Order: sequence, then C-alpha cells, then structure tokens
Amino acid sequence: MRIVRFEKAGTIRYGLLADGEVVPLINGPFGPLDVPSDAPRFPLQEVRLLAPVTPGKVLAIGRNYAEHAAELGNEVPEEPLVFLMPGSAVIGPGEAVVTPPYTDELHHEAELAAVIGRTCRDLTPEQVPAHVLGYTCANDVTARDLQGPDRQWWRAKGSDTFCPIGPWVETELDVRAVGVRATVNGETRQDGNSSHMVHPVDRLISHISSAMTLHPGDVILTGTPAGVGPLRPGDRVTVSVEGIGELTNPVV
Repeated sequence: MRIVRFEKAGTIRYGLLADGEVVPLINGPFGPLDVPSDAPRFPLQEVRLLAPVTPGKVLAIGRNYAEHAAELGNEVPEEPLVFLMPGSAVIGPGEAVVTPPYTDELHHEAELAAVIGRTCRDLTPEQVPAHVLGYTCANDVTARDLQGPDRQWWRAKGSDTFCPIGPWVETELDVRAVGVRATVNGETRQDGNSSHMVHPVDRLISHISSAMTLHPGDVILTGTPAGVGPLRPGDRVTVSVEGIGELTNPVV
C-alpha cells in the first residue's frame, strides 16, 4: 500500500493511494488503516501531496556506500556513522530546496528512507521489519563546504529544506536490492543499488535502536551511493527509488 499525507481545500489528512485516487484515513497511518465506507475519493491530481510523515526526529547514515565514501576521500567506518537532523529540515514533493547564503557548494544525495511504524528500542535485526511502516525517497541535501569547518553537521545537513522526503510511504517493499538514483534537470547523476550498502537497513535500525527509542513517524535515511554533485538555483532534482517512485524538488 501507498500511504500519503495530503492537503485538500485547506485540510491536511493522511490517505491511501490506489488506482490514481486518494482515500482519506480515519486515524492516520500508525495503527489499523481504517477507511470509512462512505469515504470520498480524490483524484491524485486534485490534491497537494505533502511530506508523507512529520518526524519527531530524522537519523541519517554517512558513508554507507563504499564508492561514495571513496569519492569524497573518506574511509568506510566499521560501525554505522549516524547523525541527527531536525524535523524542521523536512519538506515534501514539489517544495523548494532553498540555497542558504552561507554555502557555495550545495550537493544532492539520493537515499532510501525507512519510516518507523511502532515505538521500539533494542531491536534485533530480525525484529526490525515488524516495526517499520514502510519506505520512501529522500534527498539528504548537503552544504559540502560546511562539513569540515563546522565539524558538527548542524548547518551542512540540518538547514531548513535540506531533507525532502516523499512522495508517499510504500508499505510493501523488499529493500535488499532496489535501485537508488538521482537526476538533475534530467541528467543522471547517481545510479546505485541498496545491495551495495555497507550496513543493510535492518542492521542500521537495530544499531540506532540500541541507543535511543524510535517512535512512529521517525525517519531513517540509509546513505547515498556514489555520484553526488552540485545543485544550483533553477535546477530540478529528482530522487527515484525502485518500487517506490520519484521525489522531485526545485532548487531556489
């Protein structure tokens, strides 16, 4: 199933997307997916899709593809390299990535993202799938020239609009070998596969849950393949994940 968060006539709701139509949910996506028998059905083109969840926290993984680590001259860490991003960085499909005045080197990073569905702590890798609502596309927008000087990546990774996610959450997806791609103005920049992750998704979430409680709606970005590159005002960047869809954002 595909779970969306959408705005229609000034009202924001969660819904299910099927056959090009959106059906509103009664109680949201983190429980039984109840649809009233008399629920309206909205053509997808008549609603505005938003970020599919509003995460309390976003956790992201650095250097989880060996070729990406190598292209930036970094070593692959033995344990997952985890960093936090604020929920205020999140935007949805079609919303603009805003280039702040304090960077001259803005980069795209196409990623597969997991959305937590149930409160959890200290998961084994085997327990992870039962606690994941589903998966979505993400762009870990990065001010590359600030990662070194700031040391902590609060601006380089966490600035407003630096975490586009969407367009929906796909609940049925085998993420062991899916394509992860980025195009800018139609030109392919990244073309990787989740099978090349150093640490697979179940191990990543298990590792994170060993240190902190994860709550419904929290988002885990799982790393980016090689090919990251510049974004400039006027660009349109699209992240696509096989089995999910495409997330497109303009850059201003």
